Amino acid sequence: MASKGTPATALLARQKIAFTPHTYEVDPRATSYGEAAAAALGVEPSRLFKTLVTTIDGQLTVGVVPVSTSLDLKALAAAVGGKRASMAEPAAAERATGYVTGGISPVGQRSRLPIVIDASASGLSTMYVSGGRRGLQIELAPDDLVQVTGAVLADIAAH
Repeated sequence: MASKGTPATALLARQKIAFTPHTYEVDPRATSYGEAAAAALGVEPSRLFKTLVTTIDGQLTVGVVPVSTSLDLKALAAAVGGKRASMAEPAAAERATGYVTGGISPVGQRSRLPIVIDASASGLSTMYVSGGRRGLQIELAPDDLVQVTGAVLADIAAH
């Protein structure tokens, strides 16, 4: 299957950041996009991160956590100096990022949203995040992801 470029892969290429694209067949019956992607690629769920768009004090904010965990909304709010946090409406997340739910990448989003990556990423040599569409994950170094997105690292995953 030829890999169609996405805003995420285009940005990484432009910035000369090393990454490896991984494509897989999307299971339309999957209830968890991240768990399904990890299984399809044979990757430890702790190395494959999901990108979740939230609303913190009225502002869209992105949390990136391993698919083996869930997002701790209070911890995410604290990481950006906010108080009230909730999951964003899918339509708002898609409008702001330019990606579809289940394929939202932290890289190359339409709007520059604040991004917090779970601190567990810093212990990995490489991590996987969505490449900007369902069926495409990109593998890259956590430091490179932080650099290209302007993200901060914080303990935001609930185990």
